[in-house]
Amino acid sequence: MISLASEMTESKGRHARGWLFYDADCEFCTRMARWLARPLNRHGLATAPLQDPRVAALLGLPTQELLRAIRLVLSDGKQYVGADAILALGSELWWARPLAWMAKLPGGLAMLRSAYDWVASHRHCRHLPTRLLLTR
Repeated sequence: MISLASEMTESKGRHARGWLFYDADCEFCTRMARWLARPLNRHGLATAPLQDPRVAALLGLPTQELLRAIRLVLSDGKQYVGADAILALGSELWWARPLAWMAKLPGGLAMLRSAYDWVASHRHCRHLPTRLLLTR
């Protein structure tokens, strides 16, 4: 279990079997995290902002790198970034499974990653230029 307090759940010291980390300075990201919080919670997963200083310490990444994409970290040590995080959620949430199926089609994974990168580069956040391009 990973222990980290989440401002979304208001339960300090809460334990989860995984965390979806999102950019709290991004209105779109925050809205999506709030929308996903309850279904993820039912599966033992929680949400927390990437800006929490414990996240940088947990992942060992500089802040600017952290804020480039959402991150899913599971208690077994597996980490997923960007579109791969969304696809990993597909195994947890029945209604997201079609994305995982689509990723298995020829060219599907590349298409989903491109779609994620496009959305991420067009989100408007206080700390990011409007057209930040992601790199893997």
